[in-house]
Amino acid sequence: MLRGLGAVLHPERYHGHGRRPPFFEGWYYKLVSADGLHRLAIIPGIFLSREAGKQHAFVQVLNGSTGASRYHSYPAEAFEAGRDDFWVRIGPNEFNSQRIRLAIPGEGGVQGEVVFQGRTPWPVTLAAPGIMGWYAWAPAMECYHGIVSLDHGLEGALAVAGEAIEFSGGRGYIEKDWGKSFPAAWVWMQTNHFAEPGTCLTASIAIIPWLRSSFPGFIIGFWHGGVLHRFATYTGARTERLDIGDEHVTWTVGDERHVLEMRAVRAEGGLIYGPTRQEMHVRVNETMNASVAVKLRTREGRVLFDGTGRCAGMEVQGEVERLQVAG
Repeated sequence: MLRGLGAVLHPERYHGHGRRPPFFEGWYYKLVSADGLHRLAIIPGIFLSREAGKQHAFVQVLNGSTGASRYHSYPAEAFEAGRDDFWVRIGPNEFNSQRIRLAIPGEGGVQGEVVFQGRTPWPVTLAAPGIMGWYAWAPAMECYHGIVSLDHGLEGALAVAGEAIEFSGGRGYIEKDWGKSFPAAWVWMQTNHFAEPGTCLTASIAIIPWLRSSFPGFIIGFWHGGVLHRFATYTGARTERLDIGDEHVTWTVGDERHVLEMRAVRAEGGLIYGPTRQEMHVRVNETMNASVAVKLRTREGRVLFDGTGRCAGMEVQGEVERLQVAG
């Protein structure tokens, strides 16, 4: 019981100790160089299938600048994770909330270390242990979500497929997912590259199975000026408009006090893999080249923020017509 309590109150940790398959867990490290020209997503994780032959650990690497991606597979036995703190080792590769250290050989390999400075974790309380709010306590969700750091500085370099990339002075972001399977449909967007430093948007909406039904649930955090503005299904916020087109995603949410307007410009990306209950099979098109115009205002019309985030990560996947809401 205490270990389960610790896991819920520490969403950054590995949640798979003692779990029966199907189960997956993965962390998403976003690295953007100081000049914004180099963008990488490093995704370590584990997939536990009922079929032993499909169980494995992995490190995915997406070059957000070119769209090139690599899926580096390891035996499940090569995966190690802490019980009482967040650290993960996959073969010679090490991951935690302070740094990543990579030693992936061969074609498309990655070597080097990047350290994170001034991390901004999502607040955790008993009532709302992370971005999922009280849903984090629900014992049978298909997919859980966590934010390890909304925004932080980078120090270090990586050699990717033989190319040296300097990340010192750049910005980073860390999130994660765990559970049994990805949802049937979702939209996700994230950027912490606004003109005003210390600003980050992370927003997702998905089809959430619940009991014998399902509903479109969303979770949004907008961090600006040292204040985290939360809009989520569990906070009573509502989607007022969601229009998903080939070139843009226009999404407006609001609660009793504030309205958050987002307009994302979609861009070409690369394919990464996501989990079903049977295997790592879902081919997810993710870009790191999108942009998101964000406006936060009060219900009375006073504008609190108006700006555009660059180097945005974005995914639009599955039966998204089930998510759309006319304005």
